[in-house]
Amino acid sequence: MKDKIKVIISDDQKDVKIPTGTRMLVRRCCNAVLKNEKFEGSAEISVRFVNNEEIHRLNKEFRNVDSSTDVLSFPLGENGEYDINNDTGAKMLGDIVISVETAVAQSQDYGHSFQREIAFLTVHSMLHLLGYDHVNGGLEAVRMREKEEYVLMQIGLPRSNSYTE
Repeated sequence: MKDKIKVIISDDQKDVKIPTGTRMLVRRCCNAVLKNEKFEGSAEISVRFVNNEEIHRLNKEFRNVDSSTDVLSFPLGENGEYDINNDTGAKMLGDIVISVETAVAQSQDYGHSFQREIAFLTVHSMLHLLGYDHVNGGLEAVRMREKEEYVLMQIGLPRSNSYTE
């Protein structure tokens, strides 16, 4: 049986109309990261589009950070071990929460498309779900950024100008 990647996407905000093709782009990003990382087996990922107010609430509740942010990752696995969906046998990788309001603002700030921003945030978060981290900076952050850019290039959204966090 071929491995299946299930990406469950919900739009839990009313502030920004999600452009046609965005859901397909998010699915392509998730698939590209898993392929690039040579992920084995079926997988499930949940992606929620929210507004700044909701991501602020989640950031405060789960990370004790009293501000909004662009994306949050809630990995369900640790060290390559994941919970399994008993109905499907898929590894449940976790949840990605994207602030659509912030994605719009950042795409304007960085001078690239909304699609490129959503793709970057999805790829970035997928790497977190697979155990990558950049909090300590250094080589880990560089390696994560290289992987992000490689995947974005693969799906046809290469960096068009200098992009730093």
